[in-house]
Amino acid sequence: MLTDMHVAVIGGDARQLEIIRKLSEHDAQLSLVGFDQLDDGFVGANKRTFDTIDPSTVDAIILPVSGMNDNGEIESIFSGEKTVLTEDWLKETKDNTVVYTGISNERLKIMVNESGRKLVELMERDDVAIYNSVPTAEGTVMMVIQNTEITIHNANVIVTGLGRVGMTVARTFQNLGANVELIANEPNLKARAFEMGMKCSTVNDLFSRAESADVVINTIPAPIISPKVLQRMPLHALVVDLASKPGGTDFRYAEKRGIKALLAPGLPGIVAPKTAGEIIASVLSNLLQEQWDVERGGK
Repeated sequence: MLTDMHVAVIGGDARQLEIIRKLSEHDAQLSLVGFDQLDDGFVGANKRTFDTIDPSTVDAIILPVSGMNDNGEIESIFSGEKTVLTEDWLKETKDNTVVYTGISNERLKIMVNESGRKLVELMERDDVAIYNSVPTAEGTVMMVIQNTEITIHNANVIVTGLGRVGMTVARTFQNLGANVELIANEPNLKARAFEMGMKCSTVNDLFSRAESADVVINTIPAPIISPKVLQRMPLHALVVDLASKPGGTDFRYAEKRGIKALLAPGLPGIVAPKTAGEIIASVLSNLLQEQWDVERGGK
């Protein structure tokens, strides 16, 4: 139980509601910032602003999956006001306060570091990424169906990268009958492709392999879907870029050539916010429990 643990939940989307619900069940004391338009009520949760919270009582801060932007603003679909976490406020929190976020950027890392606080990036964890790969794959299937005029069955699909998301996406499309080819350079990933019964080419070979592609799904956060690659792709081909912003596709050139290219980070929160929220809430509640046990001396 998280009884008496003060957790500030700041901004976010529908996934945050599952987090709030889970932490409420664990009896945490919740301060909700950026939720002034939220109608739902949760036991032990109160809508606040940074000005009405005593930061010296805060044990943990939970940011949305998207973290904050370069201006320090935290997105919230439940508020019409700007929500900004400042370094001055953060410095007034407890010395052992932990900041949890989905992803981070340089501004947030510097702010947390200079405040002497700890930062936990949930999307960097294998468990969260692997769980999230399931709704990501389902969302990718949805996008391909909506934006092509062919069946996935027997389509030529290239998946770039064979990480935690790429592996699930590749298997999903293979199970739907697509001819899946992987793009990866690392010997261990080539071995994994062999085990999965899929062809595997290197990044340098992508431009030649793209000639017969119906769908290209990118998971590599590097500019690999370049004009050179796009030039070789048939005009009916679809690019779905799952890499974090700005993605790995030259979207300007794709538009110029008439190839549909879609940037689709954060698919779990779009296609299955409840499931995606439950995934994060489950992992987060365990992390908070570990933190709280340490702070209370294992009591």
